[in-house]
Amino acid sequence: MHPAPLAATTRGYPSTGYAVENIHYGSVAVVDAAGRLLYASGDPDAMTFTRSALKPFQALPFVLDDGPARLGLSRDELALLCASHSGEDKHVAGVRAILAKADVDERHLACGCAVPLYYEFTGQPVPPDRHWSPVHHNCSGKHSGFLAWCRLHGAPLDNYVDPAHPLQQAVRATLAETVQMNEDQLPSGLDGCSAPNYAMPLARLAHLYARLAQGSRDPRLGGAMGDLFDAMTSRPDLVSGERRTDLDWMNAGGGDWVAKIGADAVQAIGIRSAGIGIAIKVADGNVRALHPAVYSTLDQLGLLNPERRTQLEAYRNPSIKNARGTPAGDIHAVFTLQPT
Repeated sequence: MHPAPLAATTRGYPSTGYAVENIHYGSVAVVDAAGRLLYASGDPDAMTFTRSALKPFQALPFVLDDGPARLGLSRDELALLCASHSGEDKHVAGVRAILAKADVDERHLACGCAVPLYYEFTGQPVPPDRHWSPVHHNCSGKHSGFLAWCRLHGAPLDNYVDPAHPLQQAVRATLAETVQMNEDQLPSGLDGCSAPNYAMPLARLAHLYARLAQGSRDPRLGGAMGDLFDAMTSRPDLVSGERRTDLDWMNAGGGDWVAKIGADAVQAIGIRSAGIGIAIKVADGNVRALHPAVYSTLDQLGLLNPERRTQLEAYRNPSIKNARGTPAGDIHAVFTLQPT
């Protein structure tokens, strides 16, 4: 199977209409909590690097070892372990609190430094005189959880992102067991934050989120899945940030939807009430095509009532504007989910 057209961009004039300029291909998989593929577009088995959509499951070894309770982490702090946060003050304060409870210094963070995503998504100017540290990186919550696992197990704090480190071995083994694949079936690669990341069939990622959405009802990892789901859905603002898509998806879901985006146009969503997980990948990695595809998927699955349509309208058919702010085209979904 091959990727299918997911979204089109157009160009023209509002007065005379728009013509298609680009087509973005990709795949969609909708899976139930038992792992059955229900709907698809494109190739639901496409091997997909999960990127930050993997974060809740990279936290699993720590959660399964009762790490949050043993180190006194709050639910909000557990949400940050799953986050691609925006580096807002509350995010930075939460990461520093996790590091303090794990008795580690932020100099141990191996995620690197980056300008907080807050400025990109809000359009606010980046202060010219600010100094950024690793706690501002969007993955610093995940990395603080990695360091907490190391402290819990007396493992070395240095090189904790090395694939051979006991932490990363535990992450890989736990992930393989959770998705019921052999470890050698999970291609690995270096993520943007220097931690190992893994690829899997898109439908397997959807299944992970179907299970995460079931939380404590998951037959194999109930307590841990419940803790992760509750943390993420209770504080989507910590998992994401102001004017971010995951915040909007989870707010629209009202505690029923758990969502996590990944770099290069990966999106995973679990819907508790429907008992399903959704995974979407735009093949060329262009994130502008992702959001209309997510909206359309939710719409085609009958998950958008009038209130949710209003909340998420900005993602249905985003306008493309030129440098003067004049509408020049739009982006819209072009696929139909097929039952399997």
